[in-house]
Amino acid sequence: MSGHDADHWDQRYADTDRLWSAEPNPTVAEVVEPMRPGRAVDLGAGEGRHAAWLARLGWQVTAVDFSGVGIERGRGNAPDLDIDWVVADVRAWAPGAGGSFDLALVAYLHLADDVLGRVTGWLAPGGALVVVGHALRNLTDGVGGPQDARLLHTEEQLAVAASGLRVERLGEVTRPTAEGDAIDLVLLARRPCTGATVA
Repeated sequence: MSGHDADHWDQRYADTDRLWSAEPNPTVAEVVEPMRPGRAVDLGAGEGRHAAWLARLGWQVTAVDFSGVGIERGRGNAPDLDIDWVVADVRAWAPGAGGSFDLALVAYLHLADDVLGRVTGWLAPGGALVVVGHALRNLTDGVGGPQDARLLHTEEQLAVAASGLRVERLGEVTRPTAEGDAIDLVLLARRPCTGATVA
């Protein structure tokens, strides 16, 4: 999801049977698969491919997106899975009182607003923030993705967003596509357990 309004994304989802692959992004799968399932939030969930994948791995998932069409498609594609589907703008949405997550997944959510700064506060002790998205360098050296530099990730911006967390991985990933190689950035950062300090 990139910086357009809900109507724009409703139309994009309505115009096709499936806008994105049904499979999880390979980098998301690589980073998340080794984790022990707990409570997860998928922000900018779109058609719910990552939410459904997480639920099948045993995660208790909340999927949030401002496109009602995308959320309904996700619900329809995974009727047997226990997922809390939420139609809401992630720039304003927050979990209920006492809500905390063992995983906050932010995959290809490209907004000019600082969403990540709010998300870190939702992590339980030991909880992980996983961000995968288009790198700023993709504009000049890669293919696809938003063409607005304000919406793209840099290592510096992600490092700032992860302030107070323990960064375990931060760097570029090359993603082959039919049009050529796309350049993504991946962040894995954890909230320290109680009493721990960030190195």
